[in-house]
Amino acid sequence: MTQPDHRYWMTRAIELAGHCPTAAGAFSVGAVLVADGQQLATGYSRESEPKAHAEEVALGKLDANDPRLRRATLYSTLEPCSQRATTTRLPCTDRILAAGIPVVVIAWREPSTFVADCVGVEKLRQHGIEVIELPELAEAAKAMNRHLDLS
Repeated sequence: MTQPDHRYWMTRAIELAGHCPTAAGAFSVGAVLVADGQQLATGYSRESEPKAHAEEVALGKLDANDPRLRRATLYSTLEPCSQRATTTRLPCTDRILAAGIPVVVIAWREPSTFVADCVGVEKLRQHGIEVIELPELAEAAKAMNRHLDLS
């Protein structure tokens, strides 16, 4: 079995993040779900409505019982949220766990811009999810978020 091309799929997610409508109070994020070398679904922030997160949009395009999710990799340009700042919706980490996705690849970790202490990576790892970070693509993933304070 060949290794997945993490850089290729993350670059695809970064392209999707570029489609996000700019919002003063939200990150622009892209997400791609991949299984068996095939793209299953994509999403980007605010694609379907103003509060939608990229991971939530991508997962929403598949049946929750789709067996491919159990062998999928989720590529997200930003660390999946561990809590929602402006809504009571389920955080993306909880959605990933519920879907049974075994691998998550991110370009950068969420800064404390909206949530003081995002622990998405830690929470996923605590539940046995393999989390791969691609810091060499972080600047490209941050590019469409320059309208925010990224400290």
